[in-house]
Amino acid sequence: MPIYTPPLRDMQFVLHELLHVVDDLKAMPKHADMDADTINAVLEEAGKFAAEVTQPLNVSGDTEGCTYDSDTHDVKTPAGFKAAYRQFVEGGWPALSADPAFGGQGLPLVVSQCFNEMLNSANQAWWMYPGLTQGAYAALHTYGTPEQQATYLHKMTSGEWTGTMCLTEPHCGTDLGLMRTRAEALPDGTYKITGNKIFISAGEHDMADNIIHLVLARLTDAPPGIKGVSLFIVPKFNVNQDGSLGSRNGIYCGGLEHKMGIHGNATAQIVIDGAIGTLVGQPNKGMQAMFVMMNAARLGVGNQSLGLTEVAYQNALAYAKDRIQMRSLSGPKAKDKPADPIIVHPDVRRMLLTARAYAEGGRALAIYCAILLEKVHSHPDEKVRKDSDEMLSMLTPIVKAFLTDNGFQATTQCQQVFGGHGYIKEWGMEQFVRDARINMIYEGTNTIQSLDLLGRKVLGNNGATLKKFGKLIGALVQDEGVNEKMSEFITPIAVLGEQMTKLTTELGFKGFQNADEVGAAAVDYLRVAGHLVFGYFWARMAQVALREIAAAESEKRPADPFYLAKLQTARFYFARLFPETASLMRTARSGASVLLDTDAVFA
Repeated sequence: MPIYTPPLRDMQFVLHELLHVVDDLKAMPKHADMDADTINAVLEEAGKFAAEVTQPLNVSGDTEGCTYDSDTHDVKTPAGFKAAYRQFVEGGWPALSADPAFGGQGLPLVVSQCFNEMLNSANQAWWMYPGLTQGAYAALHTYGTPEQQATYLHKMTSGEWTGTMCLTEPHCGTDLGLMRTRAEALPDGTYKITGNKIFISAGEHDMADNIIHLVLARLTDAPPGIKGVSLFIVPKFNVNQDGSLGSRNGIYCGGLEHKMGIHGNATAQIVIDGAIGTLVGQPNKGMQAMFVMMNAARLGVGNQSLGLTEVAYQNALAYAKDRIQMRSLSGPKAKDKPADPIIVHPDVRRMLLTARAYAEGGRALAIYCAILLEKVHSHPDEKVRKDSDEMLSMLTPIVKAFLTDNGFQATTQCQQVFGGHGYIKEWGMEQFVRDARINMIYEGTNTIQSLDLLGRKVLGNNGATLKKFGKLIGALVQDEGVNEKMSEFITPIAVLGEQMTKLTTELGFKGFQNADEVGAAAVDYLRVAGHLVFGYFWARMAQVALREIAAAESEKRPADPFYLAKLQTARFYFARLFPETASLMRTARSGASVLLDTDAVFA
C-alpha cells in the first residue's frame, strides 16, 4: 500500500524562506493581517485531511472505479468518496480561498495551492471533483451577473454544489471553433441548448446535490469559428427563484469513458437535450470567460503532476532504502546483510534525485505563480496587477506542460526503482504512472501549450515578457556573480539566458518567413524555457541553503540536514538535468523541413 507524508517542511521553506510570501500578502489590504503561523497552521490541518481521509481511498478508488446506470443516467463514485467529500464540506475546505462575500474564508490563494498539491498527491481522482469547481467558481466570479453570482456562488463555495467545464465534443478536441452544440434564445431570456460533450471530468456523480455545468455553445445567429462561441450556465437541476432545487434539466450523462488512469473520477459523455441555460458574459464572447476557467485548470493540471511526482518519490525512496539487491560497486555497504539496499547504486539515486529535483523545482514555481495570481486579483497597484498578469500568462503554459512532462518522467522512473514490483498493482506505483499520463493531454495538449508559449506569449510581444523574466535572472547574477560557492548555479542560468535570447530571435525570424518553423521548434523551446525557469528557482534555493549552512558554521553548530539536502539536490539538477537544454536548442534549430518534407515516409 502506498504511503504519503505531506511535505510541509519544504512548503514552508518555499513560502517563507525563498519567496517570503507574507511580505507580498501584507501589501494587499485583504491580507494585511496574514502571518506565517496562520498559513502553517492551516496547511498542517490540510495535510492531515489529505493523508488521513483521501489518501487511503486512492488504491481502492482506482480498483473499483465509477459505476454508470444506463437507465437513470446516474453515476456512483467509489466507496468512501462521498463520505470523504462530506468531511471536506463539513470542514469548510471548499471555502478556503473563496470570496467572503459568498461565504468564503478569504485565505490567500497560495494556501489553496499548497493544499491542492497535497490532495493531488493523496488522491488525484477524488480531488478532481471539488477541484473542477474552483475553475467554474472563478469564471462566474469574474463574468457572472450579480443574479448568477447570488444564485450559484454561495452553494459552490460551501461545496453543496460542484462545477464542470463542458468544452470538448466528439468531432473536435482543442479546436473549439468546430463545435456544434447550439443555443436557441427563448422569450424569457434563457436559452434552450442541444448538443453533445465528451471527456467531461466529474461530469456526473453522487457527491453533491447539484452540478453546475459551464457549457460552450453557439447561438443560432453566431458567426463561424471561435468568434461565434458563447458560454452558458446549465445546471443539472434547475434552480428556483428562492434558491431551492427545481426540475431535472435536460443535461445528463450518456456514458463513462473507460480510461487508462484516474479511474475514481467520472469522465463523462454529456448529452444536452433541450436543456435550459443562462448566458455568461456577452454573446459570442464565451472564450473570454472560459479562459478564466481554462487557465485556472492549466495551473491545476500542472499541480496534479507535481503532486504525483512528490508521492511517487516518497514511495520509491522508502522502497530503495528497504530493498536489498546486489552489492555496491565500490564494496559492501551493509555488511550485516546478504546484499546492500538498492539506494547505494548510482542509477537508483539518479532516478530518485530526478523526481526530487522536479518536485521541489515545480513546487517553487507553482507557489510563485499562486502569488502572481493573488497580485492580479488583489494588489492595490495597477502596474503590479498588470505586470503580474503578464508574467503569469507566460508561465502558465510552462507550468502545465513542463510540470506534466516531468511528472510522467518522474513517476515512470520511480516505478523503475521498484523493478518488477513497480509493475504490480499492490505497490501503487503503476497507478501513479497511469494517472500522470492524462495530465500531458487535457486542458490543451502539451504541444498546444508549447505553441501558446512560443507563438503567443514570447514572439507575440517580441519577447518582452521573457526579457522581464531575464531581468530577475540578471539581478540574481549581479548579486551572486562574484560568489565562488554560487558559480555552479549562477553561470549556467546566465549562459542559458543569453542563449535563449539568441534562439528566440532566430526562431522569430524563421517563423516570420514560415509559420511551420514555430510549430517545429515549439515543444523543444518550451522545455528549454522550463529549465531556464527551474534553473532560476534552483539557484535561489541553493542561495538560501548556502546562507543557512554558512550561518551554522559561523555559530559552530551542525548544519540542518534540510539545507544540506537542498544544496545536494540543486547540484544534481544543474549537473544532470539542466544540460538537457543543449540538445534541445540544437533540435529546435533543426527546422521544419526534416519533419514536413517527409511525404514518402507517410505515403
